[in-house]
Amino acid sequence: MNFPADLKYTKDHEWVKVNGNEATVGITDFAQKELGDIVYVDISTVGEDVEKEQVFGTVEAVKTVSDLFMPISGKVLEANKDIDSAPESVNNDPYGKGWIIKINISNPAELNDLLTADAYKKIIGA
Repeated sequence: MNFPADLKYTKDHEWVKVNGNEATVGITDFAQKELGDIVYVDISTVGEDVEKEQVFGTVEAVKTVSDLFMPISGKVLEANKDIDSAPESVNNDPYGKGWIIKINISNPAELNDLLTADAYKKIIGA
């Protein structure tokens, strides 16, 4: 499994890539493998302020639906429109084409609560 060192991670299996006061969020390689074939991603929070650990959407796989939890507080700027027509990109390229949302970070101090790749690997036993 792949866990890029330049990303931050949550215990709920989301990843965060910070670029100034914006961040891109997706689910980890581990999460997509656990879910199986992803068939739909539902994001209904675009334009909304979402607090850390609140649900910002759901991901639907063949056998289950799983909530997506906000890794840090922020305003959801956009959802990845490409995964509407190609949800399998979340499976095939979770850290690239399979990103889920972009946010404007409202509390940068919360970034300190996120996990490094090594700390995340310990949590999942990788």
